[in-house]
Amino acid sequence: MSSTLSILLSFDTADTKWGNNALLTSNGDAMTIHATGDNANQLELIQRGARRLQTQGINNVSLAGDNWSLAYQWAFAKGFSVSKGKSDLSWAQNTSPAQLTMLNARQASRDWAVAAINGAPEDIYPESLIDSAIKEVNRVGGNHVTAQIIKGDELLDAGWVGVHTVGRASKRVPAMLILDYNPTGDNKAPVAAALVGKGITFDSGGYTIKSGPGMMTMKCDMGGAATVTAALSLAISQGLDKRVQLILCCAENLINGEAYKLGDIITYKNGTTVEILNTDAEGRLVLADGLMAAGESGAPLIIDAATLTGAALTAVGTQYNAVFSLDNDLASRALTHGDTVNEMNWQLPLAPFHMFECPSHYADTANTGASKMGVPGASNAAGFLARFVPNNGKGWIHFDLAACFQDSGNAKWSPGATGLGIETIAQLLLTDA
Repeated sequence: MSSTLSILLSFDTADTKWGNNALLTSNGDAMTIHATGDNANQLELIQRGARRLQTQGINNVSLAGDNWSLAYQWAFAKGFSVSKGKSDLSWAQNTSPAQLTMLNARQASRDWAVAAINGAPEDIYPESLIDSAIKEVNRVGGNHVTAQIIKGDELLDAGWVGVHTVGRASKRVPAMLILDYNPTGDNKAPVAAALVGKGITFDSGGYTIKSGPGMMTMKCDMGGAATVTAALSLAISQGLDKRVQLILCCAENLINGEAYKLGDIITYKNGTTVEILNTDAEGRLVLADGLMAAGESGAPLIIDAATLTGAALTAVGTQYNAVFSLDNDLASRALTHGDTVNEMNWQLPLAPFHMFECPSHYADTANTGASKMGVPGASNAAGFLARFVPNNGKGWIHFDLAACFQDSGNAKWSPGATGLGIETIAQLLLTDA
């Protein structure tokens, strides 16, 4: 057998000698994935087949035969991804040039996001994440990209108190990136869309400290920042010709004598006062700054993404991302875009009353509220964010990235980042901006 294993795709069931409903068979020179059923089931089986091959120590494969469409190849690529070491995948030889360009673009953007999310917190911290994000967008945007970095006490001078408050206890200073991708050549061109990402590069929970197991994977809490950055780079590689701003709100949520405390009150740039009842509900505090910055851009489309709540994870599991919006037409289009690129999203409730579900005796609102389950709800968190968006929420959509990260490997995914959400958001930029 050669060092590169050929992988065939069949839509027929395997011979019974391999057992009932065998997913993988071998003829000695190649492996065959048997993907039966409708399109959704075929994609599921292809990804599972790829994952099974990878777990068996097969790290160098070439897709062979005539059945590999773009969607099938990409499903295989997602399952063949590894969280350590290296895997080599060659696309099918009959792939058209246009499909090859798309596959390579998807892979490059996803690989960057996966590496960033899986990276150790010693290496991925606010300033390093921002520097890496700028390089990733520059990779495809070139001289159409400019960037402003606001860090440390400069955040207070600019009025971005949420990012500063959450990150001030770390020796690695909090920072905010405002990146401008403007392919029009006109400095006065309107901003068509603004992307906002939660970039908590490590989350201890602050004084509302997490348990050891709860803290173990908190390097992934910058998954929102990585997702919107990769979505922008993917959209640019697919021909995005509108002006877009990327706003990353980056901090380490740690503990020392400077850390923010329960009972503190933050006064935001728009005058909203927020009482801190839980320092582990920090994501919404930094996103509030990012959403106000997005509003200042004048963009009619504002998209934010964050690993924001455990409640969303409880509601939709680890295969779906949760979607919230006061603009139901926009949410509906996002779900359709997700279906188009075979990413699963589910809309959860958000209404104006959710803005008032976190009451405070001492401020306009608290950063969390009580619930029957003892934890703040995902809709209440989205309602908190809604206080900081323009136009009564029209044109704004929030992704709570429940499917962004897998704590441990399963039948479809290697441990760590999945990249889910990147393609849905890229499609929003390409079609709705």
